[in-house]
Amino acid sequence: MPQGVNLHTACHVCLIIDIVVMSGEQELVARAARGDVDAFSKLYEENFDRVYRYLYVRLGNEAESEDLAQEVFAKVLEVIGSFQWRDVPFASWLFRIAHNKMIDYIRKEKRVERADSDETVLSLDDPDPAEMAEKNLQLEKVRHNIGKLSPAQREVIWLRFGAGLTTTEVASALGKSTGTVKALQYNGIVALRKMMEFAS
Repeated sequence: MPQGVNLHTACHVCLIIDIVVMSGEQELVARAARGDVDAFSKLYEENFDRVYRYLYVRLGNEAESEDLAQEVFAKVLEVIGSFQWRDVPFASWLFRIAHNKMIDYIRKEKRVERADSDETVLSLDDPDPAEMAEKNLQLEKVRHNIGKLSPAQREVIWLRFGAGLTTTEVASALGKSTGTVKALQYNGIVALRKMMEFAS
């Protein structure tokens, strides 16, 4: 930490930054709730990739994940007028919708927890098909092992690393304390590491 800046001041600055970011997001959400198309488009652009990654880590299929992500945002558009701001990130509310949509989809398709996914078609024009195939195989192994974690650990891992949410956002989305989320993340990663080492 730079000389002359104490921990209290640094924390105060971080808090102010968080409030400013939250205020900007709150204004954007409020505008979208009033039917502002540009505001909703901005929320879509800022969050679509994270929602897609979250769904892809779970489903393992690009087309399904993209379609479902579109459905998530269609639902958000439908219900954003009822969104109540409670000083938590918009992403927390968004990922509750994404999670519920995913569960409904899995139930509708009568799926079970699975690691298998459609094989990725590799083009001969790809830089290194062998390397891509190896990466896909590694991803499948990770997905398979995530399926062996407890439901709470799986959800934390999907949201933290699939969707890229912060610990605070995950805690808000799941209705858990940040301490619980950190513990679930740590224990999940330790368990995954052991499984991967055992497999190799």
